[in-house]
Amino acid sequence: MSAASPPRPDSAALADELEQVRARFDAIVSNTPGLVFQFVLHADGAVSFPYLSDGCQALLGLTAAELHAHPGRFLELILSDDRKSYLDAMQASAAALWSWNWEGRIWVDAWKDVKWINLRCTPHALAGGAVRWDGIMTNISDSKQEQLEVRHSRARLAELSAHAERVKEQERTRIAREIHDELGGNLTAIKMALAMLAARLDEIGDYPVLRDKTDYVDALVDRTIDAVHRISLDLRPAVLDLGLVEALEWQVKEFEKQVGIACTFNANQRDVELDNEQATALFRIAQEALTNIAKHAGATRVSVKLARLRHHVSLKISDNGSGIRQADRAKPASFGLRGMAERARALGGTLNLSHAAGGGTVVTIKIKRETERAALIAAAAGATIAGENISAVK
Repeated sequence: MSAASPPRPDSAALADELEQVRARFDAIVSNTPGLVFQFVLHADGAVSFPYLSDGCQALLGLTAAELHAHPGRFLELILSDDRKSYLDAMQASAAALWSWNWEGRIWVDAWKDVKWINLRCTPHALAGGAVRWDGIMTNISDSKQEQLEVRHSRARLAELSAHAERVKEQERTRIAREIHDELGGNLTAIKMALAMLAARLDEIGDYPVLRDKTDYVDALVDRTIDAVHRISLDLRPAVLDLGLVEALEWQVKEFEKQVGIACTFNANQRDVELDNEQATALFRIAQEALTNIAKHAGATRVSVKLARLRHHVSLKISDNGSGIRQADRAKPASFGLRGMAERARALGGTLNLSHAAGGGTVVTIKIKRETERAALIAAAAGATIAGENISAVK
């Protein structure tokens, strides 16, 4: 005797269960922001929307019935500049059956307005070569507007920072020249007068006290002339007027002499074809990097390399010191590193910090050659500071 079959539910029970499932689904969809949809790309290239939630009109300005009847209208909503990316993303998702994630702009004629939408959906292969996507569209106009405002703010801050640096360099140059010309000239005149006075003293007799005073003042003038020369060089090395290569060679020698750390400099070409502002910015970055090494690295060897590449100029400063920790970079008062990054950003370039093989730190700056200033500032909003993440060099 065969086992009894389980009782089959009647049609009314099935209908009730189906209605409960549909009610739960509708409740979920009605509380989901945006438009829940199903989209099908048929084998012949035709498209359809088997399902559209009630959010259709609020998002697209079209009723679900209108889009069901004319599914091609969705593509017409997309701005012409964004249609190619939409179609390319759809085809790539269909070919590989990868998730489809696209952002773009649509024109909502009902409100005479442009919206940014995000489309996220999952593909499923159907019989006959068709593909169906289940997903959701949302309005991301507010977040896009915030991104644009942040980008514009960054561009304005980059422009302000670049202007401040430019004004600061101009002021340094002016002060350095005035110190050199005015103070230097006056001190030279004082020294000449002292020499004449000392000679006159020798002629009129032996005045040892006065002679000691003139010798003291003469030595004081010499020390002051040396101080004026040093301050002028710190403000604006005159060697910068001869080019970046000569300026870096001088700075490396001064660093080695003053700090006592062996330092070498190499350049693949003598002329790197940079304007005065770019050359000055790279020189200041090198100065700041060398200052950081002297203060914090505990290094015994430093290497500075300048390279003119096809489209970029690269400056690399390496040391064999203790390296830099992520915690040190995150310190609020880490103004040296921030200043270097801002200078690179103002040039539309990148600054990268990495660990050197065998210990130490490598600072690498790359900037584009022969770039218009306006383009550099515009690019600064999206410029990459690759040093945000320090990666070990293996």
